[in-house]
Amino acid sequence: MTVNVTPHLNFRGNAREALEFYQKVFCGELEIISYADMGNPTPETADHVTWGQVAADNGFRIMAYDVYPNLPWSQGQDPFFVSVRGTDPEELQGFWDRLADGATIKQPLGPSQWAPLYGQLTDRFGVTWILDIAVEYP
Repeated sequence: MTVNVTPHLNFRGNAREALEFYQKVFCGELEIISYADMGNPTPETADHVTWGQVAADNGFRIMAYDVYPNLPWSQGQDPFFVSVRGTDPEELQGFWDRLADGATIKQPLGPSQWAPLYGQLTDRFGVTWILDIAVEYP
């Protein structure tokens, strides 16, 4: 049996913009279903995302939606991190460079005590990302 964990990000009106950004960063395929696609023509939310996903050939996958306006929602303060672990430093550097556009760098990408390459940033959508090269333990 194979199990995959996919982070599901919740937004309030800018899930489409976030997914389009992540598609550019990770070069995956973008799928979006709007509230209008699901039969809700309310002008304020018709274009909002009821389900969206970016899936790349390298295994990267993320989902997102726009929380409906009548439901409570708070982005909070670092309620989660999205971890991207890789084996190719050049590929990881490319992800980092693209995610860093408009981001707040918390830990610059570089060698750390626990990983050959590690960095942490909060992107322009308020999502905190950790990118690293996993250490292989004996």
